[in-house]
Amino acid sequence: FVQDLFFGIKAAVLAIVIEAILRVSRRAFTSQAMTLIAVAAFLALFLFNVPFPLVVLFAALTGLAGARLAPSQFHAAGHKSVADGGGTGFAVDDALSRGALLHTRTTTGRTLSTVATWLALWLLPVAALAFMLGPDHVYTVMAGFFSRMSVVTFGGAYAVLAYVAQEAVTTYQWMTAPEMIDGLALAETTPGPLILVLQHVGFLAGFRQAGLDPLVGGLIGAMITLWVTFVPSFLWIFAGAPYSERVRENRVLSGALAAITAAVVGVIANLAIWFAMHVLFSKVDIQVTGLMQLHVPDLATLNHSAALLAAGAAVALLRFHVPVPVLLAGSAAAGLILRASGF
Repeated sequence: FVQDLFFGIKAAVLAIVIEAILRVSRRAFTSQAMTLIAVAAFLALFLFNVPFPLVVLFAALTGLAGARLAPSQFHAAGHKSVADGGGTGFAVDDALSRGALLHTRTTTGRTLSTVATWLALWLLPVAALAFMLGPDHVYTVMAGFFSRMSVVTFGGAYAVLAYVAQEAVTTYQWMTAPEMIDGLALAETTPGPLILVLQHVGFLAGFRQAGLDPLVGGLIGAMITLWVTFVPSFLWIFAGAPYSERVRENRVLSGALAAITAAVVGVIANLAIWFAMHVLFSKVDIQVTGLMQLHVPDLATLNHSAALLAAGAAVALLRFHVPVPVLLAGSAAAGLILRASGF
């Protein structure tokens, strides 16, 4: 029953990811340069299997350079300083000059104290795991991987999940590609897909490789994943919030963020194609030619029912703007009916 239920949900998730690409691209494609960055990011991931952090890094460097050399090509939608709109400067500075927002006034001591506190909460447990279990234990490896991932979660869940899938399935072999697809489908049934997918990955890794009772090992793995993924969020928020508007209104930094946003479109497109291949085809091969690594579906294994459901979900979402909960429920029901009828 659960397999039949997920059969329909996964088809709907494919439509949701495609809708996310269109939504982000409308905000990101402010110039021809942004479009080229998105295409380059997609090709780097899809053809050459470049790690997601490197894609983010090169996009940021391109944006930093481009904002200086061709500022008209490297700007983000809505990123405009108050001075450009007739104000006297940064909005935060204007408010402070009027005596407002005094609690946001930054000091070096306050910033350093905040950073030190949250770095300790984040990294001391990771160091303790490495000391007690060794660097090669699955819990230590998980803590390190998800800590690195938490630093590069630009673009939201869909952007980073392609990176997580690549590492969890191929590099660490914590799970299979169909299990990763199931995790993403499960996550879409509630708000906040990132937290559920990552705990799904952490649970299965601990369940299989921790050397403990499977249920206990899986629960510990999920908790470690939760901690090292989301504690850093508080570091970025509490240390960075007082500077956020200055960053947003800085032309060069705005150019870097705009380039990252454009690259995220290519990243999500890569996730959509990877997801589509594993939902629509029963067999997907990996062909390696030199530096290129290409996922190639076996066309003979096309699941026509899944293709029909995905097409219907895409029309419902993109053309008729059916709410996502309704779309998921309808697709799940349609999947149950199709599987029960023998199709």
